Amino acid sequence: MKITHAYAAQDAASPLAPFDYQPRALRHHDVEIEILYCGVCHSDLHQARNEWKNTLFPVVPGHEIVGRVLAVGDHASKYRVGDLVGVGCMVDSCRTCPSCDEGLEQYCENGFTGTYNGEDRETGAITYGGYATNVVVHEDFVLKVPENLDPAGAAPLLCAGITTYSPLSHWGAGPGKKVGIVGLGGLGHMGVKIAHAMGAEVVLFTTSESKIADGKRLGADQVVISKDAEQMAAQANSFDLIVNTVAAQHDLNPFITLLKREGTLVLVGAPEHDHPSPQVFNLIFKRRAIAGSLIGGIQETQEMLDFCGKHNLVSDIELINMNQINDAYERMLKSDVKYRFVIDIDSLRQEAGA
Repeated sequence: MKITHAYAAQDAASPLAPFDYQPRALRHHDVEIEILYCGVCHSDLHQARNEWKNTLFPVVPGHEIVGRVLAVGDHASKYRVGDLVGVGCMVDSCRTCPSCDEGLEQYCENGFTGTYNGEDRETGAITYGGYATNVVVHEDFVLKVPENLDPAGAAPLLCAGITTYSPLSHWGAGPGKKVGIVGLGGLGHMGVKIAHAMGAEVVLFTTSESKIADGKRLGADQVVISKDAEQMAAQANSFDLIVNTVAAQHDLNPFITLLKREGTLVLVGAPEHDHPSPQVFNLIFKRRAIAGSLIGGIQETQEMLDFCGKHNLVSDIELINMNQINDAYERMLKSDVKYRFVIDIDSLRQEAGA
């Protein structure tokens, strides 16, 4: 009997701890992946602590997965044993709605199946994520990771990378466009790197002066301290696009004021509590827009990985052992990481004696 070793939260108040389970048998189009690295997303913490009130316990978090193919189903044709692959935030969708037909599975009108905390469409079993030694996924939801990228640094691309790439691509970031990135965390630092590689003029907004040098190192042309009213006023009416990555409740009005006529503020950070409502006149008088964006479809995620391969972009990471995950969560709450924790899953294998 095959056993997958993992870490899970049994309830909202419990720390993550060792948890073993039996993975599903390989279906015709499945790929079994030996997980090498898994990024730690703020969403993992939200789910483990049931802050979004939808967690299905026990929960095995992790949706920034990079590993190598161990086995494939008898009808699977997209990957071979040994391929370097990734799995992001979803492992299935209805495949029949208009969004799925357009390759926008993340907006599946019948709800995509999350890599963890989801329900298998065939059996109803709860899906378990990447804080584990192995995962079994339908080949259509597996991505090819460029071999030239460091696999540990590539893991966060499967969420942080695509979450910022998708709005930057959709709203046309590139030469001649002025793009703002709000926040320099796991998402924001990738937003700066990607927008810079796209050729846009990039301005980072942060509340921390200690991040000025890092912001410029990562590709920002300017760094603005967002709590400094004078610095903010100097940027008024000048942005085509601002991508807001901050996952905490805050006032959006200061950023809306920075948009040009017909500029867009895109929210990708997912706070526990909603932002206060913005001032309507700030929108009306410049035909400005506030929008949201959720990860990306499978085709766009592959496009993002290929883009990062071409430009040699990976996340700035701190590699941790599996048994450090609870401390990592506490540090993440304090923004004490530059800029993404990634779990070395070999440490889990060693701990489990696998």
